[in-house]
Formats: sequence, structure tokens, C-alpha cells
Amino acid sequence: MLLERVDPFLAEFDRLTQRTFGAADGVSLPMDVIRREDALVVRVDLPGVAGDQISIDLDNRALTITAERHAKYGEADTVLLQERFDGVMRRQLRVPDWVDVDGVTAEHADGVLVIRLPVAERAKPRRISVVAADDRPTKQLETE
Repeated sequence: MLLERVDPFLAEFDRLTQRTFGAADGVSLPMDVIRREDALVVRVDLPGVAGDQISIDLDNRALTITAERHAKYGEADTVLLQERFDGVMRRQLRVPDWVDVDGVTAEHADGVLVIRLPVAERAKPRRISVVAADDRPTKQLETE
């Protein structure tokens, strides 16, 4: 998945493909990615996953989120239906080059992982002043 704006048709195709065939690792982590002020904010639903079972790696502009959840049943329990995923879940996103990778932070509370990817200073909008050509200091040539 790209964190950059893409053609809506391709985004819908990606969504339908993942829904039909699943993610590359078998399970997709549901997430939202939004632009808020000077950062991208990624929210990932991880119900029932403890914070110490979540791993986030950023390598060569690829953000990889890995989470592990295992159901606990007693010896006398007979599982009649199991629809909730049990095992390792993984999702990888390509991070745009205008993100400050040194400033990435993550928090986990109430089953939601929130990753903040700040926009690099060089990519932030800025106002450029216009100076009239007549107001520029001119360097006079010295004559000998």
C-alpha cells in the first residue's frame, strides 16, 4: 500500500484484491492513514494484541508493522467456531520520501496502534518573499 495519493480506481482495486485474496501474509491489518497538520497519522486496529506483541520496523522507506495474537483455550474447551485471527499479522507500507523518518513515533492504547510520521522540514509549505529588482543591493564594479 502506498501512503501517497493514488488513482481512486487503483486504490479500490487494491482494496478489493486484499479483501478477496487476503494480504500477502494471509491477514490484513485494518488501518486508516490521514494527513493531519504536519504529519501522516496511521491508525491500526489490533484488538486483543498486547503492546509487547507489536513490532514496527522502518527500513529503506518501508514501514513494517507486525503483531502477534494467540487465543487461549482451556484443555476442556472445544472450539466450535473460530473467526478471529490467531497468529502473526503483518502489514507493510511504503513511506514517502518527504517524511522525517527520524521523528516517527508510535503509541498503543485500547487496541489501536497510532503511528505518527512527521513531514520533513524541507517538505513543509513555506512563503517566499518577492523582492523588487530595484531594491536588490547591487555590487558596483571597481575601476582601476
